[in-house]
Amino acid sequence: MSEVTDTHCPYCSLQCGMSLRPSGTAGSGPGAVPLEVVERPSFPVNRGALCGKGRTAPAVLAAGARLTRPLVRRAGRLTPATWEEALAAVARGLLRTRARYGPDAVAVFGGGGLTNEKAYALGKFARVVLRTSQIDYNGRFCMSSAAAAQTRAFGLDRGLPFPLADVSRTGCLVLVGSNLAETMPPALRHLTELRENGGTLVVVDPRRTRTAEQADLHLAPRPGTDLALALGMLHLVVAEGRVDEAFVAARTRGWAAARAAAMAHWPELVERITGVPVPDLRRAVELFCGAGSAMVLTARGPEQQSKGTDTVGAWINLCLATGRAGRPYSGYGCLTGQGNGQGGREHGQKADQLPGYRKLTDPAARAHVARVWGVDPAALPGPGRSAYELLDALGGDPAAGGIRSLLVMGSNPVVSAPRAAHVEGRLRSLDHLAVADVVLSETAALADVVLPVTQWAEETGTMTNLEGRVVLRRAALAPPPGVRSDLEVLHGLAALLGRAEGFPTDPEEVFEELRRASAGGPADYSGITYRRIAAEDGVFWPCPATAGPPDEPGEPGDAPDAPDGPGDGLPGGGADRRPPQAPGGAVGAPGGRRPHPGTPRLFLDRFATEDGRARFVPVGHRPAAEEPDADFPVLLTTGRVLAQYQSGAQTRRVAELNAAAPGPFVQLHPLLAERLGAAEGDLVAVVSRRGRAVGPARISRDIRPDTVFMPFHWAGEGRANNVTNPALDPTSRMPEFKVCAVRLERVAGGS
Repeated sequence: MSEVTDTHCPYCSLQCGMSLRPSGTAGSGPGAVPLEVVERPSFPVNRGALCGKGRTAPAVLAAGARLTRPLVRRAGRLTPATWEEALAAVARGLLRTRARYGPDAVAVFGGGGLTNEKAYALGKFARVVLRTSQIDYNGRFCMSSAAAAQTRAFGLDRGLPFPLADVSRTGCLVLVGSNLAETMPPALRHLTELRENGGTLVVVDPRRTRTAEQADLHLAPRPGTDLALALGMLHLVVAEGRVDEAFVAARTRGWAAARAAAMAHWPELVERITGVPVPDLRRAVELFCGAGSAMVLTARGPEQQSKGTDTVGAWINLCLATGRAGRPYSGYGCLTGQGNGQGGREHGQKADQLPGYRKLTDPAARAHVARVWGVDPAALPGPGRSAYELLDALGGDPAAGGIRSLLVMGSNPVVSAPRAAHVEGRLRSLDHLAVADVVLSETAALADVVLPVTQWAEETGTMTNLEGRVVLRRAALAPPPGVRSDLEVLHGLAALLGRAEGFPTDPEEVFEELRRASAGGPADYSGITYRRIAAEDGVFWPCPATAGPPDEPGEPGDAPDAPDGPGDGLPGGGADRRPPQAPGGAVGAPGGRRPHPGTPRLFLDRFATEDGRARFVPVGHRPAAEEPDADFPVLLTTGRVLAQYQSGAQTRRVAELNAAAPGPFVQLHPLLAERLGAAEGDLVAVVSRRGRAVGPARISRDIRPDTVFMPFHWAGEGRANNVTNPALDPTSRMPEFKVCAVRLERVAGGS
């Protein structure tokens, strides 16, 4: 391998560009870190900037931080085993359950950090080898509500329908429920440039975060009321005559019903629901509508609610009514959280989807994918349970749909799932649990078999970032002896389970099959190759194999030198309608046809619906699934901190990050602390109907007096998800992580 390897960060959905080079400190000691990070300024998303997590990512490569050999439980203890023993034990467990109870008693739970190749192979393995419908992934906890709302409104879901760099060129950005300064620090430069360019920033968050401090206007609604806030803004848009009537008439449907729903949410009512003063509501509308262009970006705040799909839908309605969608530097977008939350569901980990973002219930989609896989379409199982519903069924009676065996790849639900103590109990009740992971996570520690797998710097594969940009992560060093890739694990298990063919271990070979499977689907990757990604700093999907014959005009932006259609002057292409679809399975550019350039910007001329028009969806405010009462009078909301990531399975093994964020805490307002009799640093228990979590008090005026905040990165008594509510959105099946009713208790002896 070359001295310096260009690759991407292993953490969030920015997929920041970085380079790796040998550190000169490699050795056999447990703390030896074989690589060091080098800035990569040429990658356009982060332009060389990295957060502390990215800079310290190689620390998890050290032998003492990660798994280096398989483990099998014997006499109640995990003990070292050979790969042959470990794979045989997994295969026996899966076969035993399937033979006794049927295929749906076996389940697979994946991760939003898996590469596209691994996500694709895992979905194929579940449906072709195990023949189970029971597969989902932790990306369900990430952006599923936004995905459902975008699909409902636009006919297609992609985190951002435009490059992230466009944010700096919009006139006004409304950022809802996102603390970019701590969750995606390199993206903060786009907000800085936005303001330097004369744009304004509105941040919606119940806490005054480091991101909210950058805002021209900070709105701090009561948790669970973002839907009412969006409806109140739309009410004012109508009342003040700010609707873009020409856009609504030409490019949308369903406005009358959506308008009627919004008019039931007058400003004074919205103030009572949200706590946001009417003058601030009016100011937000003035900033949003007064700018020449505007965007709304949402994140987990409004999405992780039992009404998350409708909440995102209300913000989309605001964009559509004001003509802030399908136009240059305007639109709605979702800030995907996990590294491959987008690609992970596009290619088969999600319970109801096949590769290419195809619906599992669509006969044509089933026929296409079955043809690529070499199976009978009738043999493919139907849709299964969503993530929490799958976890809740673990250990249950198979006659009633219970699951008895589970394979987990790249996820740690013991920490990350809502009602986490209950989920831990369900995992313990299984007949057989196998976990493939880089580290011995809290979930892996419960397993009957643990399979040590490669991590980002030791394997090549593609990821799809929050913009829909498919990037290539390259291997920079060989994995330690005794460690195999997830693709090798699936290959070995498939062979033991009677399917020796169809599960290659070379990631590029898997990607070539993924291209064929996705061809013609909404997320068409058939025109994307490893070589193109490397040459172009990533390729945006949809990207069919060709852009049409040389004598056809094709779509706007098809040719590299073509204008961008509406809004000429946009950088980097601008195919604005759904590109022509490649014939089933065809790849390459036969017959002199031009390769498709990819689609950096969606919807500039038409939306991805049958008639090309976006859909308004009428929505109304409703309370959270659990409101405060006399027994549980306070609201809890959860989130992340700068130095840790998701369940902390990897970042909690990095000394520098632990020094910056050593453990959980409870952020509460001074008035609430006074009522509790708690001082800074006192141990406080946060108690809900589901459990309790404990952390030291962090007293701050940056949070509402009726709300407490806990980060969710830790296990043990500080596990915030002991408390959170698994109430599900009826459309997206997203749990309500962001709001539940709690009471606070001082912990005796704490200080």
